[in-house]
Amino acid sequence: MPELDRVPPGKAAALARFAGAAKAQAVARLPDDRRAATLVAFIRTLEASASDDVIDLFDAVSTKMFSNARINAKEARMRSLRDLDAASLRLRDVGAVLLDDSIGDTEVRAAVFALVDRAALTEAVAQVNLLARPTDESYFVELRQQTGTMRYLPKMLAGLDLAAAPAGQPLLDAVDHLRRVHQGEKRRGPVPTSFVPKAWARQLKTADGAFDLIGYRLCTLDRLRRAIRRRDVFPVRSLRYADPRKGLLTGAGWEAARPTVCRTVGVAVAGDEEIAKLSARLDLAYRETAARVPDNDAVTITKTASAADLSIAPLDKIDEPLSLTNLHNAIDARLPRLDLPELILEMHARTGFGAAFTHASEGNARAEDIATTICAVLVAEATNTGFEPLVRSEVPALRRSRLSWVKQNFMRAETLTAANALLVAAHNRIPLTRAWGGGEVASADGLRFTVPVRTIHAGPNPRYFGRERGVTWYNLVSDRFSGLNAVTVPGTLRDSLHLLAVVLDQETELRPSEIMTDTAGYTDTIFGVFYLLGLQFSPRIADIGGARFWRVDGKADYGVLDDLASNRINTKLIVEHWDDLLRLAGSLKLGVVRATGLTRVLQTNDRPTKLARALQELGRLIKSLYMLRFIDDETYRRRILVQLNRGESRHQLARTVFHGKRGELRQRYREGQEDQLGALGLVVNLVVLWNTIYIDAALNQLRTEGHVILDEDVARLSPLGSQNINMLGRYAFTIPDMVARGELRPLRDPSVTGIDDA
Repeated sequence: MPELDRVPPGKAAALARFAGAAKAQAVARLPDDRRAATLVAFIRTLEASASDDVIDLFDAVSTKMFSNARINAKEARMRSLRDLDAASLRLRDVGAVLLDDSIGDTEVRAAVFALVDRAALTEAVAQVNLLARPTDESYFVELRQQTGTMRYLPKMLAGLDLAAAPAGQPLLDAVDHLRRVHQGEKRRGPVPTSFVPKAWARQLKTADGAFDLIGYRLCTLDRLRRAIRRRDVFPVRSLRYADPRKGLLTGAGWEAARPTVCRTVGVAVAGDEEIAKLSARLDLAYRETAARVPDNDAVTITKTASAADLSIAPLDKIDEPLSLTNLHNAIDARLPRLDLPELILEMHARTGFGAAFTHASEGNARAEDIATTICAVLVAEATNTGFEPLVRSEVPALRRSRLSWVKQNFMRAETLTAANALLVAAHNRIPLTRAWGGGEVASADGLRFTVPVRTIHAGPNPRYFGRERGVTWYNLVSDRFSGLNAVTVPGTLRDSLHLLAVVLDQETELRPSEIMTDTAGYTDTIFGVFYLLGLQFSPRIADIGGARFWRVDGKADYGVLDDLASNRINTKLIVEHWDDLLRLAGSLKLGVVRATGLTRVLQTNDRPTKLARALQELGRLIKSLYMLRFIDDETYRRRILVQLNRGESRHQLARTVFHGKRGELRQRYREGQEDQLGALGLVVNLVVLWNTIYIDAALNQLRTEGHVILDEDVARLSPLGSQNINMLGRYAFTIPDMVARGELRPLRDPSVTGIDDA
């Protein structure tokens, strides 16, 4: 079958989506070339999607199996402690007799049996022999009790086409060996065991020294699960688990791109030159920060027996001045009241964002009043109410069949992204947004949704989901309050794994250069990657006392900070791999590799590569520079807090919008989850845009009326309110003629109360 290597991924995805949504007759009517391309794209995409689903299921089942084994081992250990303690106390008494110098060697046995009779001592020895095991032995015993869970293994290995990077090749050899064993083939040469870690070595042999196939299978499963997560082993056909190294710039392409990449991100071509510059910056930052610590009341450094302990006082709350309170009240009294569908239709009339929703066939398929149907589907998806409150059989645009057709053929990732870019551009053109920020700053944070239906595309976390499972909607929000991008993550995986993807894959006109996150969003590696991309990474570090500071010069005296900076950076490793680090950054910057998979390859736990370690060392240097600024500058800490609070407020608005079905996400498949939450993000941006337009109009009216408005009060306004927008009920999709012509609704008269002039 033909391959799709030369077809742009977006084009292949569009062809496959059309084939999946269209009727067979519609595909049959296509021209020969188009029909062949559509079917090939559909089959290859379906294969890749199926491979990803198999990997997701394998990871969930195997992780649960290994986790249950550890839990059961701990419980078994706890149950055995009472008997083990009793036996140990008897042996303790015997040991005391043996160590008593007043008892002669010939009298020892008699003294022991006088204290503990032979039967009790024999039983104590047997109990200790039975219950006292090496640390991991109980775990492996419990793991072997769950071997029935591995019944899926032969069919999975037979149907899954895997490949490997050099680091994963020994494991792939073991997988091939197991395939042959399951197919009944004879062994060819020795069993591959070079991938087996020391902790597993004893599990590969039985008590009589024979080869243990069960232990070998368990070990292979454990290592395969880890290798797929690191992308050392990957499916040949995959959308989400493909080899992230495949697109890295190499050869002449990289030689040509290197100067441009270095100039764009602002780093030196030579590694020793860059490290010398960074080392000087770090040394100066330590000395200047140390000189200001005695006068910094927020910072406390306490020396303990083991190390120095750093703490930073929480930021004081800034009270809202009376002028800002009055401004809020004056604006709220003037904002028109309306239903959510009216708001969406009005923003379509003003921006034309509905035109970004094209048919999956990429044709000009349009129906009469299609914009109304698109807006209705957005309401159904974003409010999580479904079609029922929207259906009007007497209105062609709101019939159930039309709503279903539009949802199936028009609502997808690329159209939602295109529509969102239009809204962000429209929002940026409003003068008021400049008072809130320049667009250079954004923050990333996650909003959790419980998923009560059975699906592999959700994960457990009792803290957020109770006994259910759920997903995290990870958002990138600009300092102008608009949402730039979002990804959907099963469960609550570490945000840092997805931060790069949500930053690099956003397609709006804003290009934030500083990204702020909460504590969960940072690792040393992320600091290094962001620096190589020319971006500033600014996380809020809640427990900075537990963070590690690093230095380059081991002999430098940094005064009160000297004990804190006890860790040394391996600059030699950074210089040695500098060109590879640049190549990595250039490939990400130019978009030739996907950020999510590549970040997993660069994880530094569980046998990291030298490149990953070099990136980690660079990240430690950049992180230390950042933390010195963080503890030294209260204004900077407050700026981070303000931006993160904007993200939290946007999440509160999203919760208000997404009110149906108890706020639970009930999509079973990843694509459905992403499309519905994408619609939610778009509707939140529509609310932000509408509020900004009318707040700006209200400010202009207040100025015309002679009110004194302070710039610092305007900077603290927010377009995230919803008290004037009705999210509930059965909806009508009509707007006044004047609004349809592009005019604003009249602002309310604050002197008139009790009248809803929506």
